[in-house]
Amino acid sequence: MTQRRQWLQAASALGATALLPGFAKAQSGAKKFQGVTLNVSTFSAAYPKLLQQYLPEFESLTGARVNFDTPSFPVYNQRADLELSTKGSAYDVVNVTFIYSSRWIHSGWLAPLDDFIRNPNLTPADWDVNDFLPGARAPETGKDGKLYGIPWTAEALLSASSRFDLVQQAGLAYPDTTDDLVKVLRAVNKKERVAGFVSDSHYGWTFVPYLHAFGGDVFRKAPDDLYPTLDTPEAIAAAEYYASLLREFGPDGAITYTPDQVTQALKLGRVNFTDAGQLHLAQLGDPASSKTLKTLQFGQVPKGPAGRFPGTAVHGLGIPTGSKNKDAAWAFIQWALSKQTTRKAVLAGYGSPARRSDIDSREFRARQVINGNDLAQLALDSIELASKTGHMKYRTVSVYPQVDQQLNKAIALIASGQASARQALQQAQAQSITELQRAGLKL
Repeated sequence: MTQRRQWLQAASALGATALLPGFAKAQSGAKKFQGVTLNVSTFSAAYPKLLQQYLPEFESLTGARVNFDTPSFPVYNQRADLELSTKGSAYDVVNVTFIYSSRWIHSGWLAPLDDFIRNPNLTPADWDVNDFLPGARAPETGKDGKLYGIPWTAEALLSASSRFDLVQQAGLAYPDTTDDLVKVLRAVNKKERVAGFVSDSHYGWTFVPYLHAFGGDVFRKAPDDLYPTLDTPEAIAAAEYYASLLREFGPDGAITYTPDQVTQALKLGRVNFTDAGQLHLAQLGDPASSKTLKTLQFGQVPKGPAGRFPGTAVHGLGIPTGSKNKDAAWAFIQWALSKQTTRKAVLAGYGSPARRSDIDSREFRARQVINGNDLAQLALDSIELASKTGHMKYRTVSVYPQVDQQLNKAIALIASGQASARQALQQAQAQSITELQRAGLKL
């Protein structure tokens, strides 16, 4: 038996011991949640995939049975938003999606978790909620100061080059500004048949750092003044700039790329530059699947005339108010995000933990140094910068999902040549106002 396997088994045993205060057997000797079926739903991602592998541990420890559903990101959000809005009991544990967190929390669709956390009969002291990054807990916290989700990821949007050797051959440095990026892309695009740039087609996530960098914004002043500002001169300039990156330097079908396709394209060296979360960029360091491991370079998202504004995202696990199994649901969350489980995930290669103890662990930090780049430190610096500037407030207001969809459409229209930046953003502005008024906002 390898030393690593022995450690994992020991960690699993330690996890069971640490969780005993909440999972104590009934007087009859039956396991605490024997006969309970929990319905858990998140979108498909690296951490939920690991939890699915670990489920037998939880079921053995508690006696509960878990139905674990992991549809795609858009399908999950659509289903969860509809179900939560009815306060139904279909789900016991859900992912608190970043762009929906304010809507779901402030609509009263999620149960506060503070009483579970503070109860020593349910949660051991060393579970340590304060170990989760403050910046990750903030979006999961309501205006009442209560916590409604426990974060499983704290992600920052970073810049990456899979073939930085081509940049070096051109005598150029890693691009730090929006002007630098265009200069570099013009020098390396299609060299050795490598396209210059691509990004995840969720532009409500990948484009907004450029919108901010050009001095634009999504709303007039989130979260207090939610009048959209998508058709300002700054926004139009940012959209034309960003769409031109995809149009001039992107591979065929650039406007349809998913996060996984972006990752694969960089691993294979088919595309050079992107902006992506470190959760995906960490996968480029896999020696078994990455052909560009020795030519990688990472950096912050580029700064523009108004400065640098990295995107950050947090997802957590929460309990719907309609759940009829809240104690068992909390037991699942407590187990899923215990130090023992998150540590096991990190050792298995998980690249975007939300616990500071995991981020600071020797194993995680060593793995995050990829071809001399400290990916973990870049992400922490981005999260810290975002917390100081407050520019991410746009993304957690209750109506952002409606505007998010309009940004997705607008950038695709511009990049494909179906509309000018002005036309596309004027349309996005008008439709956003209509959607927000439909949602009950007085603008």
